[in-house]
Amino acid sequence: MIDSNNPQAPKIEFPCEHYPVKVIGDAGEGFTELVVEVIKRHAPDLDETSLVVRDSRNGRFLSLQILITATGVDQLQAINNELRATGRVHMVL
Repeated sequence: MIDSNNPQAPKIEFPCEHYPVKVIGDAGEGFTELVVEVIKRHAPDLDETSLVVRDSRNGRFLSLQILITATGVDQLQAINNELRATGRVHMVL
């Protein structure tokens, strides 16, 4: 039983194939390419055919989801840090 005062994230077993990385950021030229390039540096075997891009209702933001083989927490943290450092990414899920 999970204590509601101390919730724990579900355990992920690594390597984890088909791990979804969702990125939300400012829409604009080159955003999709930038995100794919950054993720590819940390997950070179990513499946680019799995890329799903959605515009926000007013077109200001883009949501991208791509599947990778997650190898560990360090890899996921590195992807998050590098994407956030671009200044164009608001959220990485």
